[in-house]
Amino acid sequence: MTEEMNWHQLLVPYTQVVDELKVKLRGMRKQFEIEKKHSPIELVTGRVKPVQSMFDKARRKQLTDDQIESVLQDIAGVRVVCQFVDDIYTIVDLLRKRDDFQVIEEKDYIKHKKDSGYRSYHVIIKYPVQTIHGKKYVTAEIQIRTLAMNFWATNEHSLNYKYKGQIPQDIKKRLKKAAEAAFQLDEEMAKIKDEVQEAQWIFNQIRPKFKKMGDEE
Repeated sequence: MTEEMNWHQLLVPYTQVVDELKVKLRGMRKQFEIEKKHSPIELVTGRVKPVQSMFDKARRKQLTDDQIESVLQDIAGVRVVCQFVDDIYTIVDLLRKRDDFQVIEEKDYIKHKKDSGYRSYHVIIKYPVQTIHGKKYVTAEIQIRTLAMNFWATNEHSLNYKYKGQIPQDIKKRLKKAAEAAFQLDEEMAKIKDEVQEAQWIFNQIRPKFKKMGDEE
């Protein structure tokens, strides 16, 4: 593999993309709040894949160094978490309409869940970033999911890390059951969405304006 230091230098534009996307997505949320509308965006986080993690994934896919940037779509990753499943598709529509980046692929793992039970919506984009060497188009992945989906996926990711991708069958079965329970929660909450939003609007009128919990700096 290429020396790690060289990869850290190469990943600088990816860090810039993640930072800019977080600002823009949080700006969208703020606009909804100012207009006193329900914001489909609850919280936004982001990260650049660690170099070692990137190498591990490249090895699993049998990629050469030259293929890493062109094949791996999630080196730069931003996650948008929302309350309701309907919010996910609202956010997707908003992303499609933006002209500051190009949507190149969409993966709907909500209507077509993975075998593991994983649900989320992935939007792959090409984002133009200005560097000291000129403009560079960086591939980034925006994951959109509900709070319940995010809770499940976070735990599943931890287990995959612990077992190096070979989760025992009994735990896999429990994870699938948990995934269905999480989605059932989303479906039940959707039935009282209007009541929940009205209650939150009332609460927000009387509470101090604190920064949203869960947002990374």
